[in-house]
Amino acid sequence: MATSGFDPQQSLDSVDDEQLPVPPHKQHGAKHFLGLYAAEHVAATEFVIGATFVGLGAGIWDILVGLVIGNTLAILSFTLITAPIAVGTRLSLFAYLERIAGNVMAKLYNGANVVIFAAISAAMITVSATAVRVLFDVPPQVAPYPTDMAFVIIAFAVGAIVVLVAAFGFNALSEFAGICAPWLMVMFTAGGMVLIPALSESVTGFTTLTSFSDFIAIASASVFTGINAEGEPGIGLWEVIGFAWAANTFAHFGLIDMALLRYARKKRYALATSTGMMFGHYVAWISAGLMGAATAATMKLSILVVDPGDVAFYALGMSGFVIVIVAGWTTANSNLYRAGLAAQALMPEVKRWKVTMLVGLGVMGASCFPFVYRSMLPLLTYAGLILVPVGGIAFAEYQLFPRLGMTRYWANFKGLADNRPAIASWGISLIFGFGLNVLDVMPFYYLFLPTWFVSILVYVVLARRAGACETYPEKEKEQQAFHERVVEHHRRKAAEKYREGVEDKTLLSKGIKVMWGIVGLGVPAVLAWRVMFESPDLYQYYVNRELFYDITIWCTIIYFAFAYWGLQRSKQFKRREPEGTPSQASTG
Repeated sequence: MATSGFDPQQSLDSVDDEQLPVPPHKQHGAKHFLGLYAAEHVAATEFVIGATFVGLGAGIWDILVGLVIGNTLAILSFTLITAPIAVGTRLSLFAYLERIAGNVMAKLYNGANVVIFAAISAAMITVSATAVRVLFDVPPQVAPYPTDMAFVIIAFAVGAIVVLVAAFGFNALSEFAGICAPWLMVMFTAGGMVLIPALSESVTGFTTLTSFSDFIAIASASVFTGINAEGEPGIGLWEVIGFAWAANTFAHFGLIDMALLRYARKKRYALATSTGMMFGHYVAWISAGLMGAATAATMKLSILVVDPGDVAFYALGMSGFVIVIVAGWTTANSNLYRAGLAAQALMPEVKRWKVTMLVGLGVMGASCFPFVYRSMLPLLTYAGLILVPVGGIAFAEYQLFPRLGMTRYWANFKGLADNRPAIASWGISLIFGFGLNVLDVMPFYYLFLPTWFVSILVYVVLARRAGACETYPEKEKEQQAFHERVVEHHRRKAAEKYREGVEDKTLLSKGIKVMWGIVGLGVPAVLAWRVMFESPDLYQYYVNRELFYDITIWCTIIYFAFAYWGLQRSKQFKRREPEGTPSQASTG
C-alpha cells in the first residue's frame, strides 16, 4: 500500500470533502465565476497598486496598453494552465500536491503559504486602518513603522475583527463580499471621474474635457508622467505588462486557484476571470492612480506615502471610508482564511479556528507597520516566484507525463513516503529564480517564466530517473476503483443532503433588487458623470462634488441594507424544497 499522499483504501466517510473531487451537484456555471472574480480582485489592494504605478513613473500609454496586454495574458493563463488541471482533477492544489508529492513537500508548501497569505492579510488590515485613523484624527503614518500609538490600537482593533470573522464566520462574510462587487466597481470608477475635473483645471486651466485626447494630455502631465518619484525616467511598457501578468502568478501559474476553478462545470469558464483582471486590474488601477495623484497634490506629499484612507475620502467623501474598510476587510479575511487552512495542514491535530487565531496574532502585529502594504507590488511578485515552481511540478505531472510515456501519481504508486524529485525541483528552481534576480539579468516581474520552465524540466528529468517511467497496473486499478467509490459516495451524499432550491420570483425580492440597483448603483454613477461632464468652472465643480459626497453616502447605506436583505431572502428560498421533493427521512 502506498505510504505517500492519499490512501485509496481509506473509508470515504472519514475523509474531509476538501480532499475529494468536487461532485457534479456542487459545480457552477460561468455567472458564478464572473461575480466571484469581480469580488476578489476589486479590492483595497487597488489603491496601493494604482498609486505605485504613479510613483514608479509609468507613462499613460504604457499603462493603457500594457495593462490590457498583461491582464489578457493573465486571463489566458487561468484558462489554459489552471482550469484544465482544476476541472480534470476536481481537486485543490493542496489535495493534489499531497497525492503526487507526499508529506514533506506538502508541509514545505503549506508553510510558504502561511507566510505569504498572512503578509497579504496584514497589508489589507493596515489599509483598512488608514481609513479608520482618519475618523479619529490620527496623523498619517508616513514612516515604515508606526509613529502613533493610536494607530497601533486601531490596527489591532481592525485586525481583531478580521481574525474573529476568519476563524468563526468566514462563510457569512464571503457571501456578503459577493454583493460588494458591483458597488466596488461603481465607486472605483466614480472616484476617478470625480477628480478628473480638478486635475484638468491644474493642467489646462479648464474643468471640462472635450475629447479623449484631453484625458491623455491631463493624465500624462499630472498622473502617469513617465517620471518616477525621484525625478528619473520611470518604468516602461514591458514592466507594466510584466507586473499585470505576474500580479497573480501564484494563482494561475502557481495553480492556487485550482481551489476555485475545480467548481467550474467547464474549463472555458476560467475566462470569467476577465471581470477581475479587466476591471479590478485595469479600470480600478488606473482610477486609483488618478485618485492618488490628485490627493498627493492636495496634501503636498509624495504619492508613495499617501494613505489609501486619505485618497478614498478625497475622491468619495464618507463613502470613501466604507470602500477602504470593506475592500480591505473582505480581502484580509479571505487571505487569512487561506493562511489558516495552510497552517492547519501543518498542525492537523489542532482545530482550524485555533490555528487561524494563532496566525492572526502574528498578522495583527505585522499590520501595525505601514511598509507592509506599501510593499504589495514586490510582495505579490515574489510570492509568485516562490509558489510558481510547485505549479510547474503539478503541471508536468498532469499534462506532460501522459504525453511522455510517464505515469501520473508514480510516487504514490511506488510507495514512496516523499517525492524527492519534486522537493529537489522546487529547491533548484528557487535557487535559479532568485539567482536571476540577484544577477539582475531581467526585470523581476518576468522571473516567474524561466523559473516555471526550469521546474518542469528538472522535475521531468528527475522523476524519469526515479521511476516515473515504470508502469503500475495494480495500483492504477486500485485508483480506478477508488474513483468509482468516490462517484457513488457523492451520489449517496447528494441524495441525502442536496436539495435544489426554488427560484425567488416574488414581487418583494424584485423590488429589493431594483432599490439597490437604482439607488445604490445608478444614482452615484449619474452624480459622478455630472461632476465630470457638467462642471464648466471650479465653482460649479465644487457644488457638484459636494452634492456627490452628500448623496452617495446615503446611497451606500441603502445599497448595503437592501443588498443584504436580498441575500438573506435568496438564502431562505434556496433552503426550501420544491413541491413534491422527498424529505431526507424518506430518501433512499
